[in-house]
Parts: sequence; C-alpha cells; structure tokens
Amino acid sequence: MVDQANALEHLGLTIGSPAIKSVGPLAFGPEGVLFIGDNVGASIFAVDVADTAGSGQAASLDLENLDGSLAGYLGCGRDDVQIRDMAVHPDSHNVYLSVMRGAGDSAIPVIVRLDGRGTISDVSLENVAFSETAIEDAADEDDPREVSRVKLRTVTITDMSYVNGLLMVAGTSNEEFSSTFRRIPFPFTGDTSSNSLEIFHVSHGKYETAAPIRAFVPYQGNNSILASYTCTPVVQFSVGSFKPGELAHGKTVAELGAHNRPLDLISYERGEDEFLLVANDRHPLIKIACVDIDQQGALTVPDQSLDSSPADPVTPPVGVPRQLLPQEGVRRMANLDGERVLMLQEDQEGNIHLHTYTVDQL
Repeated sequence: MVDQANALEHLGLTIGSPAIKSVGPLAFGPEGVLFIGDNVGASIFAVDVADTAGSGQAASLDLENLDGSLAGYLGCGRDDVQIRDMAVHPDSHNVYLSVMRGAGDSAIPVIVRLDGRGTISDVSLENVAFSETAIEDAADEDDPREVSRVKLRTVTITDMSYVNGLLMVAGTSNEEFSSTFRRIPFPFTGDTSSNSLEIFHVSHGKYETAAPIRAFVPYQGNNSILASYTCTPVVQFSVGSFKPGELAHGKTVAELGAHNRPLDLISYERGEDEFLLVANDRHPLIKIACVDIDQQGALTVPDQSLDSSPADPVTPPVGVPRQLLPQEGVRRMANLDGERVLMLQEDQEGNIHLHTYTVDQL
C-alpha cells in the first residue's frame, strides 16, 4: 500500500477511504485515475482503481440483461439498480459503471468493473489512493430552484471530460446564471476556473442561462466542446472563449426537437472524418458530421415547428443535417477504442443490454 501511495504521490493522491455519498458522471484521467462525480456531496473524487488487468487489447462486449446480472451480483432487485454512467479504462479497456444500489437516502454508491469476458467485480472504495475537490459554489441542498423538475443541487455535475491537465466539468452553481462550466487543474492543487453559460434555445425562442449542459464532448483537437441541452439544442463553445468569471456565449448549431432530454454524447472518427452521436430519452440515436457543425451559422431565431407532441418525437431538422441511426434505446455510450463504440441499450420491457458496434456500423 505504501508503494502505491509513493507511486501516485505526484498526482496528489493519498491512501484513505473517500467519503463518496453518490456516484454519477465518470471520466478517466492520467495513469488510469478515475474521476467520480458526487452530486449529493458536491465533490469530485480522483481514485486510483489499480487496474493492471488485461492485455490492453479491447474485447467486444455483448451482454444481455446486464441490469439483471448487476442485481444478482449486488444482491438486490433489478429495479434497485440505477446505472448512472459508463467509462472505459484507457489501458486495460475494462468497462466501469457508476451504479446507485437502491433509491432515496438509503441508496448505496458502487463502482462496478466489467472485464473483457464480461465478469463483474466491484471497485473497492476503502484504503485506496485518492484525492478530492469540493464544488465550492454548488447550490445548497435546500435551494428551492429546480431544473427539469429536479433540485438544482442534483445537477451540480452533469458530465466530465479530462483534457491536457484539466478536468472539464459541466453542471450548475448557486449563481443567478446557474448553468456553469468549470475547468479544474489536476492534480487538485490549483484554482478552479468557471463560467456561467448563455445559449439561444430555438424551441423555447429565447436566450437561457439556467438549464445546465446535460452532456458534452471535446472535439476539434480539444479546441472546442459540443454540448447538448434538454429540449434539445446542440451548442458549440470555443475553449479559447472561456475567460475566468465571464459569461460565456455558445453558438447553437442544431435543434433536435422538443419534449426530449439528451442522455449521452460522444464523438468518434471514421477515416479522416469526425462524427457526433447524441443519445436521447425520446428521440432516436442521432449522428452528426462535425464538418457540418464547423460550417453552421448560429441559430438565433425561434422555430415554431419544433413545438411537437411528445407522442411524435420526429421533428423537422433545424440547423446542421443529421442522420437517425437504428440502434434503439441507447442510454449511455463510450469509446471502447478507435474502432468500436459501447452502448447501453434499454428494450421495451426496461431491460438493459450492453452492445459493441464498430464505427463502420454507425
């Protein structure tokens, strides 16, 4: 254990048991450190998961009824398994899931690992090398404000991505303009830079600063991010435009339709082209070519045609062209390697399955 601590001292990690109250967004950082977003505790933890298993050769995974298998492993009913996020270890290519076992105040946070054979194990959160950074400007637990009918505190951290020494974090703050994007140096020894965000919401017909980014991904060599919001604008932000303490303005490049919430967003490359995938709770899986995003002007005019019924999720395209893909019920996605994408998919009976697709299938 001492050797482990010494090996990771340069990352600011020390041995102990992190007081994680909930698990949500996941992201991997340098040397296989796993970042875990904790909305209940308004903190982010960096944990060494000590993953040296595997050959580094990614294995395709196709696991039916994964939620049932997780329930059996965790000793609970399937309805007590809430998968919050998925990430792939950069070296071993093992798959990590953030899972809440149970519901309400009694729910237990668990990090689960799936190896290349689909074998389930839990990641110890006791006597591990870790560090923690608190979200100092998080909304209080009793803050009455809500976003999409949930308390503001519960969306303090909605998505994360590690890029070039910075952990990028989307979510909310206790500010008047609560939609917030943070850049946190790692190791957690520097000052956090944050910006309130403003976007034009096409289907709402107005500029907004309250609703948080639900999912985002860096692209253009990490010089930009693409973000998706509820009801469902896709917005481009230039990383260079983020000035500490200033209101950052995004460029709305697409509107995917009303009565819809984005669940996950990833990018992948096929040949020399880069593409974006957007998973939604009501709309089909959507594919967008990034070259079209680069050429798209800002959307700044309301479009009344987007006020569609929830029973009719297919709306006329506004902004960049997009393609509807046949993969159904996609809830979470992750890049397995440069050639394959993992998808958690929910069927009509509510069962969760894990499937692997090559980029040629997308």
